[in-house]
Amino acid sequence: MKNATLHQLKVFEAVARHNSFTRAAEELFLTQPTVSMQVKQLSKAVGLPLFEQVGKRLYLTEAGKELYTTCRELFDRLAQFETSIANLKGLKQGTLRLAVVTTAKYVIPRLLGPFCQRYPGIDVSLTVDNHERIIDGLIDNRDDLYIMSQPPDDLDVTVHPFLENPLVVLAWHNHPLAKEKDIPLKRLSEEPFIMREPGSGTRQAVQKLFDDQGLELKVKLDLGSNETIKQAIAGGLGISILSIHTLALEGPNSPLTILDVEGFPIQRYWYVVYPAGKQLSIIAQTFFEYLLNEGKTVAEQTSFQGILNQGRF
Repeated sequence: MKNATLHQLKVFEAVARHNSFTRAAEELFLTQPTVSMQVKQLSKAVGLPLFEQVGKRLYLTEAGKELYTTCRELFDRLAQFETSIANLKGLKQGTLRLAVVTTAKYVIPRLLGPFCQRYPGIDVSLTVDNHERIIDGLIDNRDDLYIMSQPPDDLDVTVHPFLENPLVVLAWHNHPLAKEKDIPLKRLSEEPFIMREPGSGTRQAVQKLFDDQGLELKVKLDLGSNETIKQAIAGGLGISILSIHTLALEGPNSPLTILDVEGFPIQRYWYVVYPAGKQLSIIAQTFFEYLLNEGKTVAEQTSFQGILNQGRF
């Protein structure tokens, strides 16, 4: 192992965690051939195969499982070391590691701006992924803090709400329901829906709403991106229910409109989450307190708060 590099170990860990060379390459911003080569060189250094391919699925060998456990322990120790050094340096220098669900990308960068201006020596590592993968990261304790709209109720975690996250019904601005008021949810159930993938926090909240009313949610399209959903709505393919924050960059000429539906907007919140008992670094603790004490005020200064007052919105 004396010829193995830390970079190779990081590449291997990502492949093992995702069970995929492709997804590891996407996460690390590398090409798939580069990832394959790094794993091949590491396997050569170990002297045993680290993965085996069975059909289309990738599995760790016994040597691979041992190395993956070692990598996790090594990276945890390195993270603890970095935290200790950051604490010694105070807030003058260090890295804040955040993991946020996809919809939060409309919010968190706006909140990070003033924070980073206040503490210019702090670097930010921001991971944006879907709900299930963020939960996986939370379980593995890969980051300092996690931002999500639906915290897990089956994990021992610390959870604090810090910002409202209303869900609204979106349609093409020329949709037949665009001019109607107090639209019943039963009428809405007759429309084709465009929704995030099963497992997303928004999808689960909407499905629960329809189930509680004994109504069918007719999903015509499953899409993994809020921006793609907005484009599909603008194309007249159906309606959707999304966070109002997804409209943050929409201008007065947006092809989208918010429908006036009974019971909407659904009031939800953004939560900051971390494993219970975790000792936050001074940087993570400072950002955590910033979210709780100033997050709402900073967010109100951004464009999304004016959405409901703009024309069709």
